[in-house]
Amino acid sequence: MVLEGLGQSLRNAISKITRANHIDEELIKEISKDIQRALLHADVNVKLVLELTKGLENKALHEAPPSGMSAKEYVIRIINEELTNILGDPRPLPIKKQTIMMVGLYGQGKTTTTGKLGRYFTKKGLKTGVIAADVHRPAAYDQLKQVAEKVNVSFYGEEGVKDAPGIVKRGLEHFSNMDVVIIDTSGRHALEEDLIQEIKDVADVAKPDERVLVLDAAVGQQAGPQAKAFHDAVDITSVIITKMDGTAKGGGALSAVAQTNATISFIGTGEHLVDLEPFDSARFVSRLLGMGDIQSLLETAKENISEEQAEETVKKMMSGKFTLVEMYEQMEMLTNMGPLQKVMNMIPGMGNLEGKVDMEESQDKLRRFRYIMDSMTQEEMEDPKVIKASRVSRIAKGAGVEAKDVRELIRQYNTSKKAVKGFMGNRKLRKQLMKQLSSNGVDQE
Repeated sequence: MVLEGLGQSLRNAISKITRANHIDEELIKEISKDIQRALLHADVNVKLVLELTKGLENKALHEAPPSGMSAKEYVIRIINEELTNILGDPRPLPIKKQTIMMVGLYGQGKTTTTGKLGRYFTKKGLKTGVIAADVHRPAAYDQLKQVAEKVNVSFYGEEGVKDAPGIVKRGLEHFSNMDVVIIDTSGRHALEEDLIQEIKDVADVAKPDERVLVLDAAVGQQAGPQAKAFHDAVDITSVIITKMDGTAKGGGALSAVAQTNATISFIGTGEHLVDLEPFDSARFVSRLLGMGDIQSLLETAKENISEEQAEETVKKMMSGKFTLVEMYEQMEMLTNMGPLQKVMNMIPGMGNLEGKVDMEESQDKLRRFRYIMDSMTQEEMEDPKVIKASRVSRIAKGAGVEAKDVRELIRQYNTSKKAVKGFMGNRKLRKQLMKQLSSNGVDQE
């Protein structure tokens, strides 16, 4: 999870509140110190930390909870609001026809992020192309071309040509029928004059709707000065902070950028090309505190699971059909949504399961179950009752697992089948589900 250390420390502080018999000054001071330590460890600016905890103490000790809210609930809400405030207001990139110019220093993850952003807009239904305008880094052309192929976006570049503005001009002409064009520009080791001039020249040609600065989370509080310097030079409209999964300084980078009044549109949450999340401070803090993020979960599901696939699976279940085929489809949909830990962190209360549930082991088990089902015949998938000892041995050998793994899958299937039967036996829930499907135009006959 992004900023896992900070999240765990904050959740521990929240836990002290929920376990307390009552809220008093001693508890508030203790919670305040816990939050200070957590934020300072995440590289958040000292002055900002002190302002936040001072605001927390003042509100928690001197304001009465709103009607209908307990003192504990109010303190938790204050913590949520104070943390959200230091991260600033989000500004998502609009889903529309546009030209985007990516800028940043070397090593910040700009080219990979260009590909991730291309994938994001493609998933939103927009025809997207990327232009390789980094003419100084030797591997930039090949890297962007490979990334573009992986995320299924169109690519334009002129290998060996050093005229960045010229490449962009011809690239835009080539992509005249595209909805979104993303330009990957050159970086430098520092904000040098020739870099600024080249960016300005490219901007004069491209006339981009968005100028997006890419920053590595590892720079911590230095993200603020960098963001300001780029903004003064080329008037950036948005910031993407990368590698948020791999550094304790991510909190410093997020808060430092927010303090410059620059808007953070996305965060990079891993090395894979799917690991890019629209940034929303309220939802981000909610996940840090273990309160989940249902909206992100729904968006992730929508991006990675087709409505037709989901509706077909539900229709089969509605008819009382639940074989290993349906179970396989469910596992495939869950796997498509990304790492299990990432999905669990979006579900309220489930982000606190570290140490109680081995997410890596659970992910491996899902993968193993799919291998086992891939080794079954169609008859076995549709009627698991036929799987006896001899078939178990054959299936295990074909999947490269042990017989006990096959039996575990069958046990899991039987448990899931009972759960589905119980769910579908609930007339109220069944009625709601049928109503939802009908509203989506799905024929129930």
